[in-house]
Amino acid sequence: MMLTKYWMFIVWPSFLMAGVMEIAVFAMVDPQDLHLFNQTIDVSRQGIYTLSFFIFWIVCAASSCLSLFLYIEPKE
Repeated sequence: MMLTKYWMFIVWPSFLMAGVMEIAVFAMVDPQDLHLFNQTIDVSRQGIYTLSFFIFWIVCAASSCLSLFLYIEPKE
């Protein structure tokens, strides 16, 4: 039960923040203008949106996981 609760402390906020990051980044950047190692990326816009969302989600989940790891529960 507690493990499920910890997973939700990590996954849900990181999912929400990944969505916010996706909106913020792609409001300013056109996915077709992105280059990787001076090569154009031959992926559709929807594919770039999807890949970037999962990258943002992983980064935010790592941040949430680190916060939970550093949290010290008070002694009862």
